[in-house]
Amino acid sequence: MPLNPCKIKAGQTKNAMIVYSFKVKGKIEQYRKVDEAIRTFQFIRNKALAFWMDNRGVKLSQLSKLSAVLAKEFDFAACLNSQARQAATERASCSIQRFYDNCKSGKPGKKGYPKFQKNNRSVEYKQTGWKLSPERKFISFIDKVGIGKLKLIGTYDLHYYQIDQIKRVRIIRRSDGYYVQFVIEAERHVDIQPTGRTIGLDVGLSAFYTDSQGQKVENPRHLRKSEKALKRCSRRVSKKKNGSNNRRKAVNRLGRKHLKVSRQRQDFAVKTALCVVKSNDFVAFEKLLVRNMVKNHHLAKSISDAAWSQFTEWLQYLGKVYGRIVVGVPPQYTSQNCSNCGAIVKKSLSVRTHICQCGCCLDRDHNAAINILDKALKQTGYHLANTVGHTEIKASGEKILYADLATSLSKIAGVNEESAVF
Repeated sequence: MPLNPCKIKAGQTKNAMIVYSFKVKGKIEQYRKVDEAIRTFQFIRNKALAFWMDNRGVKLSQLSKLSAVLAKEFDFAACLNSQARQAATERASCSIQRFYDNCKSGKPGKKGYPKFQKNNRSVEYKQTGWKLSPERKFISFIDKVGIGKLKLIGTYDLHYYQIDQIKRVRIIRRSDGYYVQFVIEAERHVDIQPTGRTIGLDVGLSAFYTDSQGQKVENPRHLRKSEKALKRCSRRVSKKKNGSNNRRKAVNRLGRKHLKVSRQRQDFAVKTALCVVKSNDFVAFEKLLVRNMVKNHHLAKSISDAAWSQFTEWLQYLGKVYGRIVVGVPPQYTSQNCSNCGAIVKKSLSVRTHICQCGCCLDRDHNAAINILDKALKQTGYHLANTVGHTEIKASGEKILYADLATSLSKIAGVNEESAVF
């Protein structure tokens, strides 16, 4: 899973953050020590947040100094590695900064006021407090918490990277066990082969998305397919006595089911986005306010199950990695306007066919996908006008770009982040 994606120009090598995840195997006592480190990490993070609440106007840089103060005040906090304590205060700073940014940008609705954590599931080390074995199959945590040596289970080969390239190490507790993540700073060389194709995507519920050529991708509906098993596990949890071992096991079984659905959803989003980005030089999608859409209680579960936001986030990230142009456009009137003549044809959600007086008859989502692509091309028209000669619209709604695309993509990928391209 990538972290902090950076802009990569076509045919260039850039530093990027890559995350490798391993499942770890240890003894029960070691797992208890991991849980203790996670609780300490949460305690320091919440203390830093409480300090900010009590001292409004304090600089966020001063929160990092609080970790040393807490280590002197609490013996159990001193057992955690010093850089891990700093990482805990950094998490508090990030949540505070995000709140400030949302306020300044005028984000509608709730601004995300920082809250105290109640069920933190990870502890993060920087470049000290841990040590890899020479064969890179074991990791030892050498602070005073006493976690000790854990076996790494996974297929990634850490021999490709130097130790100083590993910037962070996280231990994460999940329903199916404990995991270690390595955040690695590495160079990525991506060879771009222009395809000369553009595409517009209209996401939906009946089909996951419909593109501007009329092709559809089926909605997998991972949650719906697992709903019976989830309800059965939930009923078993409710029947168990509070605080009993049987209830703890039932809760863990329910958590595993939810974790499986989450992984299926992410795997589908990543693979679908990668396929789209590799196959097209220009990708347009509609920027939906999903958090507002889920307020519709009739469609909230289906919208959440589709994971449109996750899909579009991966589209934008992979577009930067592969040097493709990925543009988000406002969704207003993409379904109502005719893609042929531009006339407004009002229709309710139940009407799935677009029929216009000009003779245009298309599937509703196909019509919207063409409009999305047109909007994106107009939105980035300044850059395209300087790099791409002209476009040809085929009968299927597909647009072909004519120019030296290898040169064009290199120029467009270097546009400032203030522009609408990224």
